[in-house]
Amino acid sequence: MRALAIVDYGAGNLRSVQKAFEHLGHPAEVTRDPARIAAAPGVVLPGQGAFGSCMHDLEAAGLAGPVREAIASGRPFLGICVGMQLLFERSEESPGVRGLAVLPGRIVRFAAAAGRKVPQMGWNQLRIVRPAPVLAGIADGSWVYFAHSYYPLPDDPSLVATLTAYGVEYASSIWRDNVFAGVFHPEKSQRVGLAIFAHFLRQVEGRA
Repeated sequence: MRALAIVDYGAGNLRSVQKAFEHLGHPAEVTRDPARIAAAPGVVLPGQGAFGSCMHDLEAAGLAGPVREAIASGRPFLGICVGMQLLFERSEESPGVRGLAVLPGRIVRFAAAAGRKVPQMGWNQLRIVRPAPVLAGIADGSWVYFAHSYYPLPDDPSLVATLTAYGVEYASSIWRDNVFAGVFHPEKSQRVGLAIFAHFLRQVEGRA
């Protein structure tokens, strides 16, 4: 059984993502080796921190190209939090910094509003609008864990898999072909998060 590749460009939460997959019985390795990423049956791009610094670190590690190639290969790909944001073209957080641009659209900040704290920290619900394979069997309205100030505005509304309400209803996950990515943290989302990881593994194993 070949290990999943968890892309290591200095972002946090790598070990917790790795432990979640290992708990489900599938090996996963944290790596910054382009050859290991190219050979992996599935690739995970996690992320914490600012869009600009994460994109800089990804490029400095020589991993932006391997990530784009992994997506283009058709292998199952999972983006988490800032790892999801980096898939888009740009972000209000870091003007002038170009993202991976594999998805059309931009990242915007929650607007200041009475009664709404930014960042959004804690549990919130998913409204499923497109039945992505990794969401199979997950009930509409399921709770997952969030820790973010920014969310995507896809140019193509058909990319949206789930919506979440936090003063505004925004795209909390996207799905296109082999790519699923969410601004929430499955590795912190207990039963629902493990179910998402398990469905991702089924996609990986289905291509083996």
